[in-house]
Amino acid sequence: MSSTVPQITPEVVAEHGLSPEEYDRVLNALGREPNLTELGIFSVMWSEHCSYKSSKIHLMKLPTKGPQVICGPGENAGVVDIGDGQAAIFKMESHNHPSYIEPYQGAATGVGGILRDVFTMGARPVANMNALRFGRPDHPKMRHLISGVVRGIGGYGNCVGVPTIGGEVNFHPAYDGNILVNAMTVGVADTDKIFYSAASGIGNPIVYVGSKTGRDGIHGATMASADFGDDADAKRPTVQVGDPFTEKLLIEACLELMASDAIVAIQDMGAAGLTSSSVEMASKGGVGIQLNMDDVPQRETGMTTYEMMLSESQERMLMVLKPGREAFAEAIFQKWELDFAVIGHVTDTGRMVLIHKGETVCDIPLAPLADDAPLYDRPSMPKDEYKIWSKVEPLGEIAESADIGADLVTLMGSPDIASRRWIWEQYDHMVGADTVQRPGGDAAVVRVHGSNKGIAISTDCTPRYCYADPYEGGKQAIAECYRNLSAVGATPLAVTNCLNFANPQRPEIMAQLTGCLEGMGDACRALDFPIVSGNVSLYNESKATGGGSAILPTPAIGGIGLLTDVDVMATVAFKNAGEQLILIGGKSSHLGQSIWLREVHGREAGDAPSVDLAQERKHADFVRGLVTDGLASAVHDVSDGGPLVAATEMALASGIGFVSLLGQTAGEAFGEDQGRYIVTATNENAAIIRQRAEEEDIVLLQAGYTCGTVIAFDKGYSIPLADLRKAHEGFFPALMDSEL
Repeated sequence: MSSTVPQITPEVVAEHGLSPEEYDRVLNALGREPNLTELGIFSVMWSEHCSYKSSKIHLMKLPTKGPQVICGPGENAGVVDIGDGQAAIFKMESHNHPSYIEPYQGAATGVGGILRDVFTMGARPVANMNALRFGRPDHPKMRHLISGVVRGIGGYGNCVGVPTIGGEVNFHPAYDGNILVNAMTVGVADTDKIFYSAASGIGNPIVYVGSKTGRDGIHGATMASADFGDDADAKRPTVQVGDPFTEKLLIEACLELMASDAIVAIQDMGAAGLTSSSVEMASKGGVGIQLNMDDVPQRETGMTTYEMMLSESQERMLMVLKPGREAFAEAIFQKWELDFAVIGHVTDTGRMVLIHKGETVCDIPLAPLADDAPLYDRPSMPKDEYKIWSKVEPLGEIAESADIGADLVTLMGSPDIASRRWIWEQYDHMVGADTVQRPGGDAAVVRVHGSNKGIAISTDCTPRYCYADPYEGGKQAIAECYRNLSAVGATPLAVTNCLNFANPQRPEIMAQLTGCLEGMGDACRALDFPIVSGNVSLYNESKATGGGSAILPTPAIGGIGLLTDVDVMATVAFKNAGEQLILIGGKSSHLGQSIWLREVHGREAGDAPSVDLAQERKHADFVRGLVTDGLASAVHDVSDGGPLVAATEMALASGIGFVSLLGQTAGEAFGEDQGRYIVTATNENAAIIRQRAEEEDIVLLQAGYTCGTVIAFDKGYSIPLADLRKAHEGFFPALMDSEL
């Protein structure tokens, strides 16, 4: 091996994010001191972002199996059966740190990366979703961040030709210094054409396809595994730069090659680039790998092995081909004007060997890189101590609402409830012509092309609940996703997640992580809603001047469900005047951690609402039955803002008003008790619904009836829908009007 390498000092080790103890493990694995390239490879593979070293022991407790599950966690994305020889392939991932540093490219490459995770398994991407968290709307940097993230998501998704059909957005001061950008993609593949990443076949060629390698994104995985200091802007060079037009070519070229029998294994180059893709393919297959770095397509001169291995340049893939199929594959990629190069071969050594300019510049045993990465069971604060640490005030006595109608107007225009139209109108949600339920409902729905089946998709999490009670918050995130899918009539199938937390070396943060995972696991088991893929994003906190500190615990959930017939699907909009509003699940009362308490009284206090998982399942089954049998003309789940806000959203979606019988107290109108839905039905169907509910022991309440263009209250006053619409749709345009 070459001896012309920089000396590895403790400072160099620390710069690579490795602790002294972890560096000792490197020395033990190698039996010698590494050179800089080898140190860089260990650094990224053992980073939190790639190794999940603080979360893996807890992730292993989650339910991941079910009769519908074809492939659970461990591959690029999860795979579930949707019948007729077809599978849905889906995953959610974070691009938080890059999006704070450079919002447009950070968000854009987040979309590009999650698309590759899905089509690398043989699926054609059919829908994108996202889950976004921003800080205070009046924070001096927030308009810039919102604008850049939304333009980045739209710019990439629109150009690559995959519809962005829904998502969620929250605001809270805890995200001032560290916003969250979580991207989700769903694709469809034939079950007999699913591709995996384990390399095999000694001597088989390893090929590099896509874009050339540059110096962008070097140490992106390491950067994503640390919190922010005052030098956040200085980390801009670690943010990748994306090209959606190249990604579109890459999708088509890969799918064309996948239609043949040429591919043995395939892996996208995501975090840690060529390092992670080659290490993961070889280690999963139990083989070795040898690469000639001179053959790696490069767009910059004089690149070192270190730079090539750690670059996170976008739109690149690594494949193992069957011998003799190189020319066939190369012709396909040349047709699509993409780079293609044979850069190495599979070996039987169990080692990664890199050759550059005739010298061996890296020789590492693969097992320690993948299987023997550090695994930490970090200290976690007990639940009673966490409750004290969190300083969540008891709800105590709260003044009764002086004006339910005025409070409703306030809530409809508040940051977490206001219309997201300004955002989703910047996304092409109709490209592909298979979107059958657009943004703005409980779940988005995309038709499985060439059929009448539909895939319903929802992203959900209520971070304020997770902070107040991590266990109940974790349960609620799963339950709300389950509810949203059920509300359109879909049968929930499975979950992906993106676990966004702060510094896991703090016991209070580990209490949030373990509590949320415990709640998520219990909910998934009770609802037969397994977790088949996901991502962990830790160290989401900022020490920067003017920044927040730790983010709220945010285990974002992305769920999918199956509609056997998209013509039998519910939407939130009222359909006709003169129909009854029925509240499924009983009267409201819970105001702890509610949007009403925060927006009207300026308080974040009280317990998070509890989640009765048996009731969640029972009510969801009941609602899906109503949709399937055509008894409910509109359905909406009750969540932020309680039943009065839910009914108002249904009215605004339709332009039809209603007479409210939802109570005259704040608790009855705005309580956020869980497991509830509002449905509308004709008088005839309402009678059938009541009879069914009585037979199934389900509590129903008469919530009102549809009529006119106002919301009328039984005390004799009313609010025009036009006033509510002005408040509801005015927030984002007003916020972004002064943008830059």
